[in-house]
Amino acid sequence: MDIPLRTHATTQARPAPLRYSRIWDSGISSIAEARDAVAALLSRARPAPGRRALQDAQLVVSELVTNAAKHAPGPCTLRLELLPDATALRVDVTDTSRQPPRRRPPDPGRVGGHGLHLVTMLCRDLGVTWLPHGKRVTATVPLTPAAAG
Repeated sequence: MDIPLRTHATTQARPAPLRYSRIWDSGISSIAEARDAVAALLSRARPAPGRRALQDAQLVVSELVTNAAKHAPGPCTLRLELLPDATALRVDVTDTSRQPPRRRPPDPGRVGGHGLHLVTMLCRDLGVTWLPHGKRVTATVPLTPAAAG
């Protein structure tokens, strides 16, 4: 029996996820480069995230990369992945420190030490994976389509 071609199930190829990866060998990273990578990656997202979502994602990335550079000797890796339908940005920062990230108690008089508190406020998920030579901090930053951008 012949089955007309139009009745066969078709599969649509899913577009490859948008990704970025960078390794800083010295442990000293360029925060500006990390923020620029977020902007470049999200500029290719469809639907495009709003300005606030872009700024939130850049803040999360800069805080996590800064913490890795400040508290861990050796290499630091940044990986960004745009989740399907541009609903969120997954951020992975790997460093050589075995110390977990710590939120410090709020202190409005203190300069610095507020970054992890901001990261937890802006992220949907934040977790740590222990690796043989350090850790990976993974954050998921929600994105919303540009409405008023």
